[in-house]
Order: sequence, then C-alpha cells, then structure tokens
Amino acid sequence: MSAALLIDGKAAAARALAEVKAEVAALKAAGTTPCLAVILVGEDPASDVYVRNKVLRAGEAGIRSLEHRLPANTAQAELLGLIQRLNASAEVHGILLQLPLPAHLEEAAALQAISPRKDVDGFHAENVGGLSQGRAVLTPCTPSGCMQLLRDTLGELRGKHAVVVGRSNIVGKPMAALLLQADCSVTVLHSRSHNAAELCRQADIVIAAVGRPRMIGAHWLKPGAVVIDVGINRVEEHGRSRLVGDVDLDSALAKVAAITPVPGGVGPMTIAYLMKNTVTAARQLARSPEAPCLSTC
Repeated sequence: MSAALLIDGKAAAARALAEVKAEVAALKAAGTTPCLAVILVGEDPASDVYVRNKVLRAGEAGIRSLEHRLPANTAQAELLGLIQRLNASAEVHGILLQLPLPAHLEEAAALQAISPRKDVDGFHAENVGGLSQGRAVLTPCTPSGCMQLLRDTLGELRGKHAVVVGRSNIVGKPMAALLLQADCSVTVLHSRSHNAAELCRQADIVIAAVGRPRMIGAHWLKPGAVVIDVGINRVEEHGRSRLVGDVDLDSALAKVAAITPVPGGVGPMTIAYLMKNTVTAARQLARSPEAPCLSTC
C-alpha cells in the first residue's frame, strides 16, 4: 500500500476563505457589512492567540470585527449585559465568546445568553437541538470543517462507517450528527466503551477527538481508512515542545489512505468555518431580521 495522503487543511481553508470573501463582497454590495463581535475575558495566552488569529482572518475576508476584552474579575451580570447589547445591535451578526472563561463565570449560562441567530460557534441549545433533528442551523465550526475535509477527500460519504472517538459537546456529538446527516453509519467511542480498538478497526472514517496525545495507534485503524485528527496536544520531547494529535501519525501513515497532520490539518478549517458561519448569519439577518435561521451553515 502506498503512503497515506496528508490532507492539507491549510489549502482547504484558503479555498473556504476565498468563498467567504466573495460572499462578503456580495453582501456589502447589497448594503450589509458582516460583523463579528469577539468577547475575551481575562488574559489567557492561548485564548489571546486564538482571538488575534480569528480577527486577522475576519479582516482578510472583509468581515468587520469588534473586540471586547474584559478583565478577569468581570462579574457574570456584566458579561451577560454585554451579550444582550450585542444581541440587540443591528450592526452585529455573529457573537463569539472565547473559551475557557475564568472559573467564577458560568460558561453554560453565558453561551445560552447569545442569540441562536448570532451563535456562530453553534453551541446554543436551540442550534444543538436543531442539528440533532437535521434542521439547517448554525453548526459548530470544527465538525463543519471536518465534514468539508472528508468530502474533499472521499466525495460521497453515503453508506460509509464512521467512528467518532470522543463525545464532547463541542466536537464529538455534533460530528456524529453531521455524519448521520451525510447518511453514514456512525459509532461513537468514549472512555466507557468496551473493545474500542476493535470497533475502531471497522471504520472507513475515523474522527479522533479525545485530547490524548497519540492514543490511537495503527492497530486501531483499518487499512485504507480516512482519518481526521482533531486533537491538538502539546508534548515535551527531546528537550523541546511540539504539537501532536490524538493519532500516532508516524505509525498510521503506512496503513491509512489519508490523514490530517497536526498542526496544519483541522485547525485552519475551524477558523474558516467561523467566518462562513458569520456570513451565513449576516445573510439570514439581512434577509429577515426576526425570522428563525433557515440557511445551511
């Protein structure tokens, strides 16, 4: 078997962002400038990098961005008040609350305070429920980006057996729902699963999203499988720090048909689909400010 294809997430993200840029230009010509409001509470270094990258990509696509940087001791009521003001603003189409929040803040309550129509992360209960029912709603960015990489690599997904390793609300569960919408047969593995490696070996598609460095070795994988590695884990090796995925890339390369590297795989797609969601929200709000979101994200 030939060496696996390394799925180029950077190239796929560049294509997605080019589409976003064209959509933004069309919206601006029609009188709407898409606007993304980003809220960052505290001074977490990783969050600061993520926010800067998101704002940079927004600017490149022509999306207006508003940054709201709040001190770490911000009260829950103050955060909720800001969210409500952004919900009410006709100029704002998407609201992104950067996670994690400081420990004293109620993350779930803050996420639920965001209008479902401006919830570009796809975390609001209304969007989560809509996704599970197969309705067209704003969907989480990372799973949406993963689906695009799968379609780019495999084309038609109907009938394929997909295994999702991990059941988080951010990746695992919405990933399973999107795969079901694509007519895959879906198995979700988690920390309580029996015979996890054996079940994973049956998969045509493997989505690894557990946050454990190199947990999935070649013995977990079916020959010819396509692997999307969502994991981003920082490890110390040979005196230096590096990023690795949830899959042991070196051992998997000789066995699978295609796999995303870490970094350079899923990560760029997450930001690209945040921009796509912002444009979708802007288009829907411009079309019908009071109606429920009906556009596919």
